[in-house]
Amino acid sequence: MKKSVFILALASLALFSCKKNETVTTTEGASTTATTENSGGGQEAVVDEESAPTIVKLAAGNKDLSTLVTAVQAAGLTTSLSNAGPFTVFAPVNAAFDKLPKGTVEDLLKPENNGKLTDILGHHTYVGVIKTEQMTDGQNLGMVDGKSITIKMVNGKPTVNGTVNIVASVPASNGMVHVVDGVILPQ
Repeated sequence: MKKSVFILALASLALFSCKKNETVTTTEGASTTATTENSGGGQEAVVDEESAPTIVKLAAGNKDLSTLVTAVQAAGLTTSLSNAGPFTVFAPVNAAFDKLPKGTVEDLLKPENNGKLTDILGHHTYVGVIKTEQMTDGQNLGMVDGKSITIKMVNGKPTVNGTVNIVASVPASNGMVHVVDGVILPQ
């Protein structure tokens, strides 16, 4: 009994201390090798250069979304938004954060304001995928923070609450990213 527990413990230690390579074959027959190191990083630590990027990786790869990425990291939401989802994220560009009163972003990034930051980021996240062609005038979307946003059509294009424009839409492996020109504050 002691010997089998010891062997199990050694096997577990070896498993968790090594790099892990996994080859996954898609339904189309293509194979992908993903590498993770046990750094406690979770889903976002997977290195995969061949598959479609997650919402987090898409945002991290776009310099115009660096303030959003910093906020997601500060709120501890990187793993959540790297999971399977699906999610639709309305991602404000850096210039949208710049429109907020001076010092707002810096204040929200403080550890003591994590709850407030999480609520704001949750107000930009919808569980499910919604593409722009599926949006209709007056449509309400229940966001992760428990509040809703309203899609309003302006000049034939969907906006959030009639004031925040969708400037680009990019599919991700775990949902959809709608890049927006304003921060959507909960009411």
